[in-house]
Amino acid sequence: MRRLLLPALLLLVACGTPQEQCINRNTRDLRTMQKLVDETQANLTRGYAIEEYTVWVPVWQICEVQPVTDPALPAPPPRYCFEDEPQTRTRPKAIDLKAERAKLESLLQRRDELARAAEPVIAQCKAQYPE
Repeated sequence: MRRLLLPALLLLVACGTPQEQCINRNTRDLRTMQKLVDETQANLTRGYAIEEYTVWVPVWQICEVQPVTDPALPAPPPRYCFEDEPQTRTRPKAIDLKAERAKLESLLQRRDELARAAEPVIAQCKAQYPE
């Protein structure tokens, strides 16, 4: 029962109120821009970027389970084989710090524009769906 309670609760919380849904729907670009600003600032602080890449790793898994043909006999052992699974890893990546600063300035300007444009939309959502 507890296994079902937590996912159900998380699903309910993720839905949000109509006002929150309206605001989230209309500020998606602003949130994306903020994530890019945060990532660029972190890159400048570190002095390098972090790159994600995917590798395929063989993993020993059960491939086939033989059906029981005679209930009087013991069940045959399962058959194992290697299956490739993707794994995401990270590695440092060199960046041009001057270009990264210029990129940050551009992102900050665009984020400010999006924030100004979002203010009336947020006010409209609050008026349309008061809590």
